[in-house]
Amino acid sequence: MELEGKLAVILSEEYYEDLELWYPYYRLKEAGAEVKFVGMPGVDFYLSKHNYPVKPDVAPGDVDSSKVDVLVIPGGYAPDRLRRHAEMLDLVRKVYEKGGIIAMICHGGWVPISAGILKGKKVTSVGAIRDDLENAGAQWLDEEVVVDGNFISSRSPADLPAFCRAIIQLLK
Repeated sequence: MELEGKLAVILSEEYYEDLELWYPYYRLKEAGAEVKFVGMPGVDFYLSKHNYPVKPDVAPGDVDSSKVDVLVIPGGYAPDRLRRHAEMLDLVRKVYEKGGIIAMICHGGWVPISAGILKGKKVTSVGAIRDDLENAGAQWLDEEVVVDGNFISSRSPADLPAFCRAIIQLLK
């Protein structure tokens, strides 16, 4: 239980990429972390791209950012919806500012772009948002996982083993 006592939060919204939400969830739980899904108030559940439901545990305004060790942003179409919620962006900024890990995969980089925290960072993503990341001031690399300070990024579900290994390694 190498991550016992660690808190991980995973942002959730409609049309998340199934594997990019559930694989980190189970891997972090397996390692002993407490893992919570964050969703907007009043939402009973969100459906993935393949209609698999996730039930939020907590609203972004109810998360104590000072206790969050890692914030995971799965891809799919969810990040385009997540970045429209000021409360989600505030949570991402607060976790980042206190030194927590921001872990994003695929299209997940849209959320830190909108939170304004990527300038000068080395990151990767699905190729479709490369321009967005570079226009936000990040340096884009085509690698399975990129770790820059407290940022961890990966490109796609194929990179999930490296993505989760990096999260666990940085949390230890």
